[in-house]
Amino acid sequence: MARVIPIVPAAGEGEMVSLYQKQKKIYPRSVKGGFARWRWLMVWLTQALFYGLPWLSMNGRQAVLFDLSARRFYIGQLVLYPQDFIYLTGLLVLSAYGLFFFTTVGGRLWCGYACPQTVYTEIFLWIERRFEGERGARMKLDAGPWTLNKLWRKGGKHVVWVLLGLWTGFTFVGYFTPIHSLWAEAFTLDFGPWEWFWVNFYGLATYGNAGFLREQVCQYMCPYARFQSAMFDKDTLIVSYDSARGDPRGTRARGTDLASAGLGQCIDCSLCVQVCPAGIDIREGLQSECIACTACIDACDGVMDKMHYPRGLIRYATQNALALQGPHPDLSRRPPPALDLRRLLRPRVLIYGAVLILIAGAFVTSLGMRRALKVDVVRDRMTLARIVDDGLVENLYRLQLMNATEQARRYHLAVQGIAGAALAGQGEVALQPAEARWVTVAVRVPPEQAAALKPGAHAIRFEISPLDAAGAAVVEKSTFVIPR
Repeated sequence: MARVIPIVPAAGEGEMVSLYQKQKKIYPRSVKGGFARWRWLMVWLTQALFYGLPWLSMNGRQAVLFDLSARRFYIGQLVLYPQDFIYLTGLLVLSAYGLFFFTTVGGRLWCGYACPQTVYTEIFLWIERRFEGERGARMKLDAGPWTLNKLWRKGGKHVVWVLLGLWTGFTFVGYFTPIHSLWAEAFTLDFGPWEWFWVNFYGLATYGNAGFLREQVCQYMCPYARFQSAMFDKDTLIVSYDSARGDPRGTRARGTDLASAGLGQCIDCSLCVQVCPAGIDIREGLQSECIACTACIDACDGVMDKMHYPRGLIRYATQNALALQGPHPDLSRRPPPALDLRRLLRPRVLIYGAVLILIAGAFVTSLGMRRALKVDVVRDRMTLARIVDDGLVENLYRLQLMNATEQARRYHLAVQGIAGAALAGQGEVALQPAEARWVTVAVRVPPEQAAALKPGAHAIRFEISPLDAAGAAVVEKSTFVIPR
C-alpha cells in the first residue's frame, strides 16, 4: 500500500502530497531459451550442493560441519579451530576480488545466475506457476474475487512455499548441528532453543524474500546494485539493447520491407518487459535494477526467429562494441561478437586478475603448509615464580594443544632457552583425533643457574615434537621469570 502523509497545503494548492510511490506487483512471464537453460542448470547445481552437502559423511562424521559448541570446523579433510579464523578472512577477500573481477569483465553474472535471491525467486516462481498458471492467469486470479478455486490455489502455493522455506532453514542449521541427529529430533520436535530460532528465522527469510520481496531485495536491500557502476566501464559485457538496429520501433507484418516502412527490427511486442523479474524495460538502457538474468535475450531471440530477423537485438555486448557499428548498421547481418578478447587486457581487469591470483595462491599455499598441531602458551597469572624443593625456581604454564588431524597423535614436550631448564613431570602428551586439550606444565631452573641470571623475565621456547608421525616440531615462545 502507498503510504500517504498529509501535508498542510498552502492557499490554492493541492490537498495532499504522496511521499512514496506505490509498489506495483510484477508478474514475470516464463521464457524458454539457451540462457534460461543455463539459469536452471545453476539452480540445480547450487541447490544440490546446498541441500546435499550436509548429508555427506567422511571419516565417520559429517563432511562439512561447523561445530560451534566444540569450536571445531570440519571441511572435508580439514579440521579447523577458531585460531584458523584467518582462513575465513582470506576466503572472504578472495570472494570479494572474484566478484570485482567477474563484474568488470561480464557485469552482474553472479546476480543473474548464482545469487541465492535469484535462485530461490526462480524456484518460488516455478511453484507459483504450477498453482496459478502463466502471467495472464495470475493477473486475472489476483484481480478476481475470492472463490474456492482461488483459495485452494493461493493456499496450496503458500503451503509449498512454507514447507520449502522450513526445509531450507533445517538444512542451514544442519551445517552447525549434525544433520542426522537433527533429523531424528525433527520427528519429536525436540530441537534446542537456538535450533528452533534459526530453522524458523532462515525459513521465514526464504519465504519472505523469494515469495514476496523478490526484486525489492535487489533494488533496495542489496548494496551490490548501488556500487556496481564503479566497476563498469565501456568494455564491460552487459545485457544491451541495440537501439541503432531496433529503432524506430513498431508493429508490422512478417516480411515487411524495413527500409521502405522506416522501421527498425524491434516490433514493440514488450515481451522483454513481461519476462523481466525486475519489471524494467531494457530498451531504455542499462539500469541498476537489471540483474542480468538474460530472460529478455531469450524472449527477444524467440521473436526474432519468428520474424526471420537475425538474433541479438538484445544481447550481451559492450558499449564500445555497440558504438563501433555506427548509427546505421547493416540490419541484414548478424551482430558482431559481443566482446573483443583484446579488450580483456585493460588495466582494471589485469589488476583485479593479478590480485585474485596472488590471493588465491597465498590461500592455497597457506592451507598446504598448515601444521597438524597448534599450540598456545599461557602463563599462570596467579604465581609468576616460586621457590620449590632444593631452591629450584619454578614457573607454571598452561599449554593448549590442538590436534588438527583425525588420527591419534603422541607428542614430546621440551623447553629451551635457559641452561639447565627442564620440565617437571612427564614430557609426553597423547591427543585423540581432533582433540584440543589444556596441559599444565612446570618449568624448573636449578638454583645455581637462577643465581647467574638477572631478576626479571627471560626468553624461553617450548618445543613440541611428534613421536609417531613425520613432521617438524612446533616452537612457541614464552618467558621465564626469576624472582628478586
